[in-house]
Amino acid sequence: MPPAYKQLSTHDPEEVSVDPTSSPTSRLTSRLSFTAVARLIAVMVLAYAGVRFLTRAALKLRAPCHSGLQRNLSSLPTHYTLPSGDKIPSVALGVWQASRGEVGAAVTTALQAGYRHIDGAWIYRNEEEVGQAIRESGVSREELWITSKLWNTFHAPEDVESALDDSLKKLDTQYLDLYLMHWPVAFKKDTTEVDKELTANPYPTWQKLEELVEKGKVRNIGVSNFNIARIQNLTANPLKVQPAVNQVELSYWNPQPELLAWAKENGLLLEAYSPLGSNKQVKESLEAPAVQTIAKQLGITPAQVIISWHVQRGTIVLPKSVTPSRVEENYHIFALPEDLFEQLETAATSHPPLRVVNPSKSWGLGYDVFDDYPQ
Repeated sequence: MPPAYKQLSTHDPEEVSVDPTSSPTSRLTSRLSFTAVARLIAVMVLAYAGVRFLTRAALKLRAPCHSGLQRNLSSLPTHYTLPSGDKIPSVALGVWQASRGEVGAAVTTALQAGYRHIDGAWIYRNEEEVGQAIRESGVSREELWITSKLWNTFHAPEDVESALDDSLKKLDTQYLDLYLMHWPVAFKKDTTEVDKELTANPYPTWQKLEELVEKGKVRNIGVSNFNIARIQNLTANPLKVQPAVNQVELSYWNPQPELLAWAKENGLLLEAYSPLGSNKQVKESLEAPAVQTIAKQLGITPAQVIISWHVQRGTIVLPKSVTPSRVEENYHIFALPEDLFEQLETAATSHPPLRVVNPSKSWGLGYDVFDDYPQ
């Protein structure tokens, strides 16, 4: 906003009344002096207009604009506060599908770019390389947020702690900031055969996770890929520790507005994996007309539009890449003007949802893990 100037008089200086009893010489002097004042005022008005023009031009060069107004593009939350009081960074590097020999370099790039949140899992089979990259980064453990996940094979209460210990050893850390139950499906030990009892009732598994919080090996616990019914089934029990987050597939193609609304109403934070769509959807996500339009208007990349949209929806976002330029690009988020945010939200929720990650058939469940509940 330009500085506030005193309002200029609207009185015409050429119409200043002159004492008729004054001499011609004095009247001439008065007219000359008023002419000079008029010229001075004209110069001031032109100068003020020039300053306004240059200021607006500078703002346009300095930051992306919308509707001709400068907007603070750094107003999205950098962290969310969990029930424990811990603050979890809103943007993380996801290392799912990052292969050995690539994931370490991606983690190194991410930490150099400013990321302080790494989201992994035992089943990704890359925790040793992730741990090595963290150790060699020089970033102190206290500055980092590290997440891992309990795989289906280890839901039996007697297996939970040893599974965690294996992840801790590979990551070379004494504790995890967040440990998630990876799926609401339990396998019998060393098999892919579904343990129907523990799948229908995950409370015994959760009780063991609560013990790990008490021991200090884990600071927060949560779930992943749980629908509303499964969350309610778990939280109907007398929990000592409430789930901190639910990590689910959220993207332009699968925005899950009902789950998001329910989670907000019930104080459960969502984390968005595959936020740009799965590998099969990324190209289509980045080329979506609504995304392209917003990117051009704001002068940011299509990926940044989508990642920013996720955070603006109130979720943690877990973009994944092993390409250094994309890792860095994905970290920088911007607040979308409200009308553009609503345009993108409308576009994302106006087509039939398309989920990509659904292992129900390959696991032989006989039902859809996201829609149905085993009877």
